[in-house]
Amino acid sequence: MTPPDQGPQAPLSFLHSSPVHIGTFERLRDRYALGLEIAHRVREDLLIAAQKAGGMTPALRLHTEEALYRAAAARGSEVVVCTCSTLAPVAEDLAMDGVTFQRIDRAMADEAVQMGGKVAVVACLEPALAPALDLVRSSATRAEREVKVSGHVFFDLWPLFQEGALDDYHAAIAARLKEAACSCDAIILAQASMAGAGVHLEGHGIPVLSSPESGFKAAVAALTCPA
Repeated sequence: MTPPDQGPQAPLSFLHSSPVHIGTFERLRDRYALGLEIAHRVREDLLIAAQKAGGMTPALRLHTEEALYRAAAARGSEVVVCTCSTLAPVAEDLAMDGVTFQRIDRAMADEAVQMGGKVAVVACLEPALAPALDLVRSSATRAEREVKVSGHVFFDLWPLFQEGALDDYHAAIAARLKEAACSCDAIILAQASMAGAGVHLEGHGIPVLSSPESGFKAAVAALTCPA
């Protein structure tokens, strides 16, 4: 894999908070935009800082802005996407000539508010919950729809992700959702890392939405000349 900041021009760049996401978006590229050059920048330190601070701080916002601008400049990207739900709100506040900044979960939230009046947002990391709740509410406002949003944190499952036990992590999320008596029209998985739980939830009955696929498609759609 081409190291960050090297190689040919990449129209589409991603800012991740874990290297595990690189493979996810490479596979999405191969499925939906084969041949498109994409680039990845990983800043685990930004999410670690958010965890320690309990959320976004002015200093962390500045560091995230710098990382997103560098992601755009390093490979001459036309679209830059932040895949970390905790850091993602920063992306939609940025402006740079010739560059569109996106958050990976906006398309997911837009889809959820079209499904009904009750949306449950589930996270495994506390700082990821508030940005996701705000996102759904803002999508509802944009769509002029009345939506009741509830938030839930499976904080005890996050260590599985940190340990690299992804199969166990995804299975545990799915089991927790199946056990929950959740009266809602849609469930949002707030973090991209949770997306793998979807394979365990077929036939669950309530739509369970995750951000990587819908966010990737939205990013490709924003390109002037997608592959």
